[in-house]
Amino acid sequence: MESWTDKGLIIALRPHGEGGAVVSILTENHGRHAGYVHGAQSSKKRAMLEIGTDVAIDWQARTSDQLGTYKLEQIKNWSGAVIDHSHRLSSLLSACHLCELALPEREKHTELYHGTCALFEMLPQDIWGEAYVMWEIALLGELGFAIDLSTCAAGGDSEDLIYISPKTGRAVSREGGAAYKDKLLPLPDFLKKNNHGSNLLGTEEDLLTGLNLTGYFLEHIVFAQHSKGIPEARLRFHAQFAKKVQMNTEEINIDELLRDSA
Repeated sequence: MESWTDKGLIIALRPHGEGGAVVSILTENHGRHAGYVHGAQSSKKRAMLEIGTDVAIDWQARTSDQLGTYKLEQIKNWSGAVIDHSHRLSSLLSACHLCELALPEREKHTELYHGTCALFEMLPQDIWGEAYVMWEIALLGELGFAIDLSTCAAGGDSEDLIYISPKTGRAVSREGGAAYKDKLLPLPDFLKKNNHGSNLLGTEEDLLTGLNLTGYFLEHIVFAQHSKGIPEARLRFHAQFAKKVQMNTEEINIDELLRDSA
């Protein structure tokens, strides 16, 4: 018999057999790993098996290459902490689905596991949006496509980086990118060196810029050859947040119009 114990975050599950389910977990030491849970569709276990739940794991199988079975014990239900905040809950689901579809199975990603735990801890806080964008940047790096914010790819001022090259993922300065700025991706303010921490909390428009940035590389690099494309949960989160920004912008414009006409 093969067996191990670990801890991890539930990132996906699908019903299988009579009352059971195959549960996929981002583990600390065994990567993205699936296992069968008996009685997973019972009312008692359904509450424990929500996506985003932190669990203690006991896995067993006859051989190491089999699916095996899980015995799980809940540590913390992270989705429950943001259940009343739709965009934060959507970001949690997005992160889980990205891990499920982008990470190779059973390949160790300990740093990403800890980074995902840190993200979930930040979701109830005001800085949740910035944390999510930075988590996606970390995911891109984990998958072999690092976004480099250290120097200007065009040899310009490294303290005035405001663009990202869509080809290389390297930052470009205001001066260095002036001639071809329409072809570059804008860098959100909270990631700029010249911010100096003065505006760590980005505006909603700034967060959307960040989602557009990481979304570009998810689409054109990570999921470019993937049969299913970007996970629906990520697309839904992005669309919902973009709609929120648009609605808030329209409200501001109306308020300004009313003030100007008074």
